[in-house]
Amino acid sequence: MGFKCGIVGLPNVGKSTLFNALTSSKNAQAANFPFCTIDPNIGIVDIPDVRLDRLHQISKSKNKINANITFVDIAGLVKGASKGEGLGNKFLSHIREVDAIVHLVRCFDSENIQHVNKNIDPINDLETIKTEILLADINQVEKKLQKNMKKKMTSKEIEFLEEVLNRLNKSGDLNDFSDNEKQKTLREIGLISIKPYIIVSNVDERDVKNGNNYTKKLKEKFPGQKHIVICADIEDQITDLKTDERADYMQNIGLQKTGLDQLIITGYELLNLTTFFTSGPEETKAWTIKKNTNAQDASGVIHSDFQKNFIRAETVSFEDFEKYGGAEKAKENGKLRVEGKDYLVRDGDVLFFRVNV
Repeated sequence: MGFKCGIVGLPNVGKSTLFNALTSSKNAQAANFPFCTIDPNIGIVDIPDVRLDRLHQISKSKNKINANITFVDIAGLVKGASKGEGLGNKFLSHIREVDAIVHLVRCFDSENIQHVNKNIDPINDLETIKTEILLADINQVEKKLQKNMKKKMTSKEIEFLEEVLNRLNKSGDLNDFSDNEKQKTLREIGLISIKPYIIVSNVDERDVKNGNNYTKKLKEKFPGQKHIVICADIEDQITDLKTDERADYMQNIGLQKTGLDQLIITGYELLNLTTFFTSGPEETKAWTIKKNTNAQDASGVIHSDFQKNFIRAETVSFEDFEKYGGAEKAKENGKLRVEGKDYLVRDGDVLFFRVNV
């Protein structure tokens, strides 16, 4: 359980290097020429959580299962990708499958690494990718509205798609469609421009702590977006270190969080996610859900039968579970609560679902 994140950007901005570092792998080929990544590389990474580790210890569980984040390294797009330039069409389809997009932009100068547009201009690079995504969405809606497709749609559905197409052509802004049914339709069509995104600036080692003029201009241009500054080369070096060496290395260079830690935290904020736990002798597991999910819907993340046959949820906070050494002792001290289907699950809740069998 977790979320799926696609790493996109122009060729040679450091996508494969970052992917390898985040996933502690060397699966993605990294080289100094465009379209190095031919197929999207996929890596699933456990999300570290000290609460999960502690629950596992207290319950003496046989198994511990972390929530996870899936990274997809999607090949470099270029101007004209929406019309099939470079390797565009194939890779735009891969972006449709992710929950969030990491826009990786190059914010460092180097004569040794070529740039597809010759000049280093992260704002222009980001605008290029966003434009290609927008054009791909326009193309997607136009196909949906073709005559042979209209026969399969109601007049109301056609009217909505025509409104979507009009907005895409004018401003590209679809975020004010507040109706849940309309949002669902937009997702089903596979529009990319509605996906939330994080701007990740890849800098050189000397700028990783405070950023540089490139990152400053990006934040000024896109003030409402989530921004992260990383150095893909440093992340790659951290991956090669033993666990006990990483903290010392990060302290020496003044780095408080790894790129992975930053992406996890920002991704959860961006997608409005939270974590609850189940814990017992057999297994301790972290589960990812949307914030303000009720207990019955949360049980469905474990199994659809749980949601269908839900009776109640017994819950104790992580803090009380740890303080009293488990659910039974927490119950004896009045800290285990019985909640109904409408209870809104809180971050860190340890839940025990009771269902009809």
